Amino acid sequence: MTRRVSLLPLLAALMLVFAPVRGADAPAPPPSPAGQPTTSAAITSTIAQAVSSAVPPFTLEEAVARALDKNFDLQIQRLSVQSANDSVIIADAAYNPTLTASSTVAGSRAAALGAVTPGSQADSLSPRVGVSQKISSGATFGVSAGVDRSVSAFSTNPYGGVLSLNVRQPLLQGAGVAVNRAAQDRARLGVKLAGANFKSSVLSIVHDVEFAYYALVFAREQLGVRQFALEVALRLLDENRARRAAGVAIDLDVLQAEVGVANARLTVISAEQSVHDREDALLQLISRFNFDAPIGPVSLGDDSAAQVTLAGSYALARSSQPDLLAAAISLGQLRLDVLTADNARHPQLDLGGSLGLSSRENNYGDATSQLLTGRGESWSLGLNLTLPWGLRAENARYRQSVASLDSEQARYEQLDQSLLAQVRTAVRAVQTGRESVAIAALASSLSQRQYDQEKARYDAGLATFRDVQNFQADANNARISELQARVSLRQAEADLARLEASSLPHYKIKLAE
Repeated sequence: MTRRVSLLPLLAALMLVFAPVRGADAPAPPPSPAGQPTTSAAITSTIAQAVSSAVPPFTLEEAVARALDKNFDLQIQRLSVQSANDSVIIADAAYNPTLTASSTVAGSRAAALGAVTPGSQADSLSPRVGVSQKISSGATFGVSAGVDRSVSAFSTNPYGGVLSLNVRQPLLQGAGVAVNRAAQDRARLGVKLAGANFKSSVLSIVHDVEFAYYALVFAREQLGVRQFALEVALRLLDENRARRAAGVAIDLDVLQAEVGVANARLTVISAEQSVHDREDALLQLISRFNFDAPIGPVSLGDDSAAQVTLAGSYALARSSQPDLLAAAISLGQLRLDVLTADNARHPQLDLGGSLGLSSRENNYGDATSQLLTGRGESWSLGLNLTLPWGLRAENARYRQSVASLDSEQARYEQLDQSLLAQVRTAVRAVQTGRESVAIAALASSLSQRQYDQEKARYDAGLATFRDVQNFQADANNARISELQARVSLRQAEADLARLEASSLPHYKIKLAE
């Protein structure tokens, strides 16, 4: 009797810890009537209520689709792709026709020089319209026309028509199709580069969603294991109380069971917090500022049976990995920079020529109609040479472009080697993960059987309650280890899919070319 009285304060303190704990997806179980302990039936009822009130299942495919639709990073990357397309339009616009129009009004007054030479007055109006066009060789063609009006004391035909054709062709610097098309080619490579970066962002988001989804699966499954452990601990507490009432157990057995229940509740609280954290991490990827949206049941799905090989995975990664493709595109742009920098080291030597027709008549109509009769003709041909002293700046820019190309080439080779190492690691992780899942499943099955046997021995009076608790903890840890092994395998497969870019066809994601 004295022994039971000494334990009452400790039991009272423990009962304060045994307040019902709310699950991640279920309301808290109803409080027990006064003087009655919380039973395993109450926990079972709570879990069943959570299952019946659950929202529809939330698949990984749905999570990926929502992330691609709502993610901030993709929105920013889409704007980069749009800007790259506009750069192509800007580069092409250099070869669009250019229209020109001008009008000049002039006048002069000359004072009289004594009585012999009288004063004079002249007024003129010179309107012009024209069009010019640059072609891929670097040449620029221009056509202009106009009808001048010049009035003076000595003019007899005040209207003069003018039609001229002008050509300027660079012979050294700026000459050639390759050099003149370099800006357009570079802009088009920029579109491919933006597309590769966009693809990389998509793959990264898919990878992040997969990891967040698997982490939520693990957190919820772990919570389920902890809740089940609490249910078992409560059931053992009920049994020990009944055994004590029957005189086959002592207060210490009941106290150990109560401590086991308290520890189980603490692990449930920690697991519940982990669930909420993992839900927020997933919601941050698939929604915007909506952390209260319910996430339905999640699951790992079936294990993949596809075999992975180093040779196959590396070949797929090397042909599809966007970071490596982006580096290759950057090499192409830098080669164009070297081409234009090398061309800029030549002197600027331009060949220019013009051919013109003119007329001089008494009225506007005659000046226009007689323009093509060939009454007035003019032509010119000339060379213009510009040579900066020593071409020091041009040579320095060329050396910079070559150094940038060599640097990018080294970076490309470094990326290729890093990709090979990452693929090797990812393939080994998948292969090891599959073995780990099989071993963890076997260990979990064994631990459960050992617990069942030890519980039977305890019921027969052949084992202590402490032994039963230890075997129960081992069984729970083995179940969590099996779950962790399955999640780690999914994460390893996600890492490999990110390198291979195989997650795009897997989720039926089509990117615009």
